[in-house]
Amino acid sequence: MSTIEFPLLNRVGEVYEPFKTRFLERTIQGLAPDEVLVKVRASAICGSDLHIARGLHPSAPLPVTIGHEFSGDVAAAGAGVSNVRPGMRVTVEPCITCGQCDACRHGQYSYCENISFTYRLGDGAMADYVVVKAPYVYELPQELSYEAGALIEPLSVATHAVRRAQVGLGETVLIVGAGAIGMMVAAICRRCGASQIIIADLSDRRLEAALRLGATHTVNSGSQDLEQNLSQLTGGKGVDKSFECVGREICFNQAVMALKKNGTCTAVGIYEQPMVSFPAGRLITHEIHIQGAQGYCWDFPIAIAAARELPMEQFITHTFPLDQLQTALDTALDPVSGSIKVIVRP
Repeated sequence: MSTIEFPLLNRVGEVYEPFKTRFLERTIQGLAPDEVLVKVRASAICGSDLHIARGLHPSAPLPVTIGHEFSGDVAAAGAGVSNVRPGMRVTVEPCITCGQCDACRHGQYSYCENISFTYRLGDGAMADYVVVKAPYVYELPQELSYEAGALIEPLSVATHAVRRAQVGLGETVLIVGAGAIGMMVAAICRRCGASQIIIADLSDRRLEAALRLGATHTVNSGSQDLEQNLSQLTGGKGVDKSFECVGREICFNQAVMALKKNGTCTAVGIYEQPMVSFPAGRLITHEIHIQGAQGYCWDFPIAIAAARELPMEQFITHTFPLDQLQTALDTALDPVSGSIKVIVRP
């Protein structure tokens, strides 16, 4: 039985103007029948949180509470909840869907006409507690730490992208961007049997980490010629699949131009500048495919299973207490810090 008493005071971290955070005090009055109260144990800073911090997220104007990669303990459950119980260690899929539109009724909830995320509707998980809907709560296996549990969300993003790209045995893959998502894409591509996994970035430190986490080759595209390296690695043919995990025009073009004929580019990064230009003739001469990947759809169970066999803690470079949220965010924003994933713990 839960010992939580309502109303419950809760600290919630918010970005209220570019690069500045503060804590709000919220009152949780109680739970609806389908709601679960999670006591947050670990919350990770996401790349989208950094876009928010800069005030440039295209779908989350300031002010906005942050934090949607998290794990914790079930503190209380609504009267109609049967899939979790108080005390259970959990991670949470932070999307919100209507369940009624055509896409939802066909099980394709990532295409929901009204899709949103917990930090856009409600409060984020840079907090002591967070209220979520029961169907999106997953038990965290005992062999996974809370910190690893907080990374199931980005691992699900990577899983979704790789599944959409249909990476297969023996294929050659280019990943542009060695951030957390790029490295997780590399790790999942390795599990899918890709033979060459090339990752490009500007940071030697991140590229070194990428080799430990799934990449077979790295290219520092600031000091090395990416096109020349790809030609050598692929015999001039290009790659079967590419992933753009940064959200910049130059990176998009690198991912597109690297493809062999009939190759597929999957864009995963968030574009602060929404318009990009690229050589459209490539679509015709090489019959390439360009697609996007956002979020997840039935990917959380797959990511949880994969996490059991991946060195999840190696993605984590910094950990801070919740009251140092500003320092944590500054660290994640600082390119010199070498951060991959920054964890905040209440």
